[in-house]
Amino acid sequence: MKIISLETFIVPPRWLFLKLTTNEGIIGWGEPVVEGRAATVKACVHELESYLIGKNPLNIEGIWNELYRGGFYRGGPILMSAIAGIDQALWDIKGKFYNAPVSDLIGGVCREKTRVYSWIGGDRPNDILEQAKNAHKNGFTAIKMNATEELQFIDNYSKIDSVIERVAIIRENLGKDFGIGIDFHGRVHKPMGKVLAKELEQFHPMFIEEPVLPENNEALREIAHHTNIPIATGERMYSRWDFKQILADGYVDIIQPDLSHAGGITECKKIISMAEAYDVAVAPHCPLGPIALASCLQVDATSYNVFIQEQSLGIHYNVGNDILDYLVDPNVFQYNDGFVHNLNKPGLGIEINEDYVREMAVIGHEWKNPVWHHTDGTIAEW
Repeated sequence: MKIISLETFIVPPRWLFLKLTTNEGIIGWGEPVVEGRAATVKACVHELESYLIGKNPLNIEGIWNELYRGGFYRGGPILMSAIAGIDQALWDIKGKFYNAPVSDLIGGVCREKTRVYSWIGGDRPNDILEQAKNAHKNGFTAIKMNATEELQFIDNYSKIDSVIERVAIIRENLGKDFGIGIDFHGRVHKPMGKVLAKELEQFHPMFIEEPVLPENNEALREIAHHTNIPIATGERMYSRWDFKQILADGYVDIIQPDLSHAGGITECKKIISMAEAYDVAVAPHCPLGPIALASCLQVDATSYNVFIQEQSLGIHYNVGNDILDYLVDPNVFQYNDGFVHNLNKPGLGIEINEDYVREMAVIGHEWKNPVWHHTDGTIAEW
């Protein structure tokens, strides 16, 4: 069997899909994208096309290493996201070839279902309580929200008070066991991060996410000394080599590799296994589309230290098109009591509606994240 063609589709709301076709008619789908840089990743995917055409798609480890090691310059969000989408498509082909879900081919399952959480609140958190109640009503047992709006290195404590009020009202109304993930989103610098982490302890959050920017990961040591809340990070880390140091340092409790950014199924399975050796939990990052989510769930099913999965159904970015719109059978992502069952169909376990993909690719998108500024004119972290 050989790969004979590669196609890419920029589709709304902000995704990039990839289709690999073989000479035996088996098709694999992947989702290689960096949010806000879809066209750049698309160019990278096609730059790698010559490494793929004519290759046996079943030799995934060999292809992955050639894509990664074949170039002198390695890593980073663009290249690793391109590799990730290709890798997902290769596993989709392999599962369909052997008539088995990917989870069967990477060790077999260790769980029947995976807990999922819902995003609430938008970029600038608002209507928090109403959205949290809706998530709970829809069967979710956990949510995640942005903690703050713009925050300077040193900022007003009224902004800290606003965060506390938002978290307090969710805890008060939804009970002590409802999971609350609080995403600092890299908007918070170390001085205010210490303050927030300490003040939030009383509400027993599920985790705080990216309490500092990933380029400042050395500051996690000091944040960890100011709180007992589990610290999560990793969505902007792209390979096992990026995760190596934070695992060795021991200040992170949860890592969040993204299967569309960190080298795909092949690489993220290795990253997750590394984390298990350091007694670190995993909550894969996935505010993306159906192919990325299916890839996550295939790996989650085989990974003992995965404790919850991000998913984007109803997220504020998905206005007009959502993850179920691109599926022939949307029931595969049916959430019950805060869980989604393993995907048991061959390959990634989903069937993409190719006609709809082609229709939406005509529309495409040019999504970019907001660019914010502080009152003094300096750029703010989004």
